[in-house]
Amino acid sequence: MTKLDAIPAADLREALSETTDHKAVRRLMVALAYKDGDSVDRLSDLYGIPSSTVYYWLDRFEERGIEGGLEDESRPGRPPKLDEGDRKSLTADLALSPTDLGYDADEWGPKLARDHIHREYGIEYSLGHVRRLLRAGE
Repeated sequence: MTKLDAIPAADLREALSETTDHKAVRRLMVALAYKDGDSVDRLSDLYGIPSSTVYYWLDRFEERGIEGGLEDESRPGRPPKLDEGDRKSLTADLALSPTDLGYDADEWGPKLARDHIHREYGIEYSLGHVRRLLRAGE
């Protein structure tokens, strides 16, 4: 008995025709190619992913079915440095002109916003993270 014996290829094709999520499409393509006889090593080379990932995806389909195999597991990530109240306060700050807060600038840029966050909230952020914060506030 091989992996995915209990999952009909027709069901995988149907799920593929109904999904638009690129991660799900990739997982379904791998599963279908495996069902068609491609080896895990070939799929790993073809899709540029580690063979351990291919095995993991196939195992998830086998254990959880198609829907469960497509879902990513929750990854909470690092907790935010700013608490909810500070985030709201920062959003309000960034809605104002920098001149309203005593800065010699007409617009918020990443460097100015980073300096403001450090001065007002005591938190250091990378410029990339500050850019994401600024885009989220748009």
